[in-house]
Amino acid sequence: MSKDQIEFPSIDLLEEALKKEKYRVDYGRVLRSTVFSLLVVAAVAVLVTVLLLPVLQITGTSMTPTLQDGNVVVALNSNKYNTGEVVAFYYNNSILVKRVIATAGDWVDIDEDGVVYVNDRPLSEPYLSEKALGNCNIELPYQVPDGRCFVMGDHRSTSIDSRNTAVGCISNEMVVGKILFRVWPLSEIGAIH
Repeated sequence: MSKDQIEFPSIDLLEEALKKEKYRVDYGRVLRSTVFSLLVVAAVAVLVTVLLLPVLQITGTSMTPTLQDGNVVVALNSNKYNTGEVVAFYYNNSILVKRVIATAGDWVDIDEDGVVYVNDRPLSEPYLSEKALGNCNIELPYQVPDGRCFVMGDHRSTSIDSRNTAVGCISNEMVVGKILFRVWPLSEIGAIH
């Protein structure tokens, strides 16, 4: 073949090939950027969930009627809590959820009808549907030790909690956080009181 017989691609064909190559390079860059962004967002979400706002699923009935078996709740990672707040804490490789009844130095007493007294005053407990002494093997009245809190489930007749030496008072280090919000089921979404 001579130089006169060689056919070169047309300008239009070259421009079309250049456009396709630019598109391929741009598409790859955008795809890598999107995947990287999604991975960063997922990592941040996991860190926030694990470290700051743990999400927990309730199992059992010790907190009925406030929380039901299968509810999904969000906790605020904190070891500062007040009487009446619902907290999650570690116990025997599990996480239990109970209500704070008294804190360090308080005196707790429970009568045969299940009325709870803290520092000789009856505790107002509008969240209960029934009162019961329950499974109690501690000597009453009981003083909460330093660095600990006295917790009870809202379903007093079945809950195993600080009234029993099997659980006892929980230390501040055991607390995962305060239960703030129910997120499942959607029909019951809202703050926990």
